[in-house]
Amino acid sequence: MKKTIINIVLILIALIIYYLQSNFFSWFNISGIMPNLFIIFVLFIGLFASKTMGTIYGIVIGLFLDLILGMRIGINAVTLGLIGFLAGVFDKNFSKDSRMTIMVMVFGSTLIVEILNYLLRYILLSINVEIGNFVIILAIEIIYNLLLTIILYPLIQKSGYYIENEYKGNKILTRYF
Repeated sequence: MKKTIINIVLILIALIIYYLQSNFFSWFNISGIMPNLFIIFVLFIGLFASKTMGTIYGIVIGLFLDLILGMRIGINAVTLGLIGFLAGVFDKNFSKDSRMTIMVMVFGSTLIVEILNYLLRYILLSINVEIGNFVIILAIEIIYNLLLTIILYPLIQKSGYYIENEYKGNKILTRYF
């Protein structure tokens, strides 16, 4: 029952994030560049819930974004699904207790998503990409995502450990025995 409630809350959070990105951050952008909160959200799910759940949420959110934005279906699904999968890998190799570790993960995830998005758009849609503009957009989006991660970190950590406790349980002894 608790897992169902957690999934409903995560879906509501995804809808709130979509609202924030489409409305709120359109007013608070830097040179027309907005943060990508879905990267942080999918990373959070993959880190604290599981690799599978992060991948599924990444693919579903990516498909939703592709349908809403009217782009070729699959570009955002592939990139966000990959972030959900990588978050599960990060969970096993890095500590979630450190704010710096989470910031490095957000930095790397934003970098991976944006580079893959531009590469896939270039290959599939034959869109020309100017490297100079791409680097500027990437740098601003990374800074924006990192600032939001710093602000939201206490909330992410507290709710993340609650989700982790429900999905993974307390398996500290099973790792060693």
